[in-house]
Amino acid sequence: MIALSLAEIAAVVGGQTHDIPDPSVQVTSEVVRDSREAGPGSLFAAFVGERVDGHDFAAQVVGQGAVAVLASRPVGVPAIVVDDVQTALGALARHVVRRLGATLVALTGSAGKTSTKDLIAQVLRTKAPTVFTPGSLNNEIGLPLTALSATEETKFLVLEMGARGIGHIRYLTDLTPPRIGLVLNVGTAHIGEFGGREQIAQAKGELVEALPPAEDGGVAILNADDPLVRAMASRTKAKVVLFGESAEADVRAENVRLTDTGQPAFSLHTPSGASDVTMRLYGEHHVSNALAAAAVAHELGMSAEEIATALSEAGSLSRWRMEVTERPDGVTIVNDAYNANPESMRAALRALAAMGKGRRTWAVLGKMAELGDEALAEHDAVGRLAVRLNVGKLVAVGGLEASWLQLGAYNEGSWGEESVHVSDAQAAVDLLRSELRPGDVVLVKASRSVGLESVAQALLQSGAEGVDAR
Repeated sequence: MIALSLAEIAAVVGGQTHDIPDPSVQVTSEVVRDSREAGPGSLFAAFVGERVDGHDFAAQVVGQGAVAVLASRPVGVPAIVVDDVQTALGALARHVVRRLGATLVALTGSAGKTSTKDLIAQVLRTKAPTVFTPGSLNNEIGLPLTALSATEETKFLVLEMGARGIGHIRYLTDLTPPRIGLVLNVGTAHIGEFGGREQIAQAKGELVEALPPAEDGGVAILNADDPLVRAMASRTKAKVVLFGESAEADVRAENVRLTDTGQPAFSLHTPSGASDVTMRLYGEHHVSNALAAAAVAHELGMSAEEIATALSEAGSLSRWRMEVTERPDGVTIVNDAYNANPESMRAALRALAAMGKGRRTWAVLGKMAELGDEALAEHDAVGRLAVRLNVGKLVAVGGLEASWLQLGAYNEGSWGEESVHVSDAQAAVDLLRSELRPGDVVLVKASRSVGLESVAQALLQSGAEGVDAR
């Protein structure tokens, strides 16, 4: 974080200092909420969780070098006491962002946010120091913590914004007002909470409504291939830039194809030139993510050649997202178990089909959460798609939703041993260990709550020596 005195922080957040001998002492390191991350010069934000109360660690973090604790009650060590720690954290983030000279880029969407954010960061940091959201910490706590990790040297601040209802993104943009806003897509993720795709579009579009007008540098980057996103152009006064495969897109892809290993390649076209891209990531869905990143980078002054080179060198920064690992025996494990929705599930299955040409493929799939009344139809459709893509074997893991996956495959023509329903992750591991053979490709994917990453990890542990992780 930029250096701030405890007195200034207290004034910004409307707090009272307690047990602070010298209020001029500065916080010179990061603001953290995990006591294990506290170190010299840091500020510890003490949240009260369901199982752990951060205030109980106050003495420990100060002993580790933290300058003070941001707390909701006195803790017997240097502290700034506020009515609500989350509100205070947001106020501090707003203050720091206003002090920074960095360009703030914010993005949202139903699918692909984290992968796209990682691509944007990898492209921009070839140009200048860049700070970006780690993993998927895109909520009212994770976002301000990311913003507070920026320093005076930071030129680009890339923030992922998630939403579970109307008003969530509006709140986040108030904390960290972006100059460039990117909307990837409007899908069915969390449709059970929102009530429909139109409501999701309403929530995601709050990002472009928060942008400054074009004459003040505001830029709204919208997916030309998604009608609900493209329609958001009417909700902003910012300059509108379209990306996608549409001929009308300002930043577009032509000659899209997959390599023999399932990695996308295409010709990148921007208003200032064109250049070829061959990505290290897996799956055609990354083309749209790459175009979004390219549109951001182009608006920030990068050439088509610079963008194409950075995209071709970019890898996966966040775990359990199409992590491809080959075991010594030639079995390839694709761990995409961080989360799942209908759009990302279809993309992962298509990637599996592309990677598995000439090889036996396995799709180990579980529940897609928060689909509401659409749950039965969406799980059935994914099971059917696995069959249409000629996936060798579907292993549906879990309860009711998994049975819908398997039933969809069965009704599409997957009989005999081509699809199977197992009760839990261990049953899936036992099945795969007994039936996998060299050359097989295994995709593991479900919503985070299912915990199917344990399947991928167990399969890798059986041949850990010499594993070639890519």
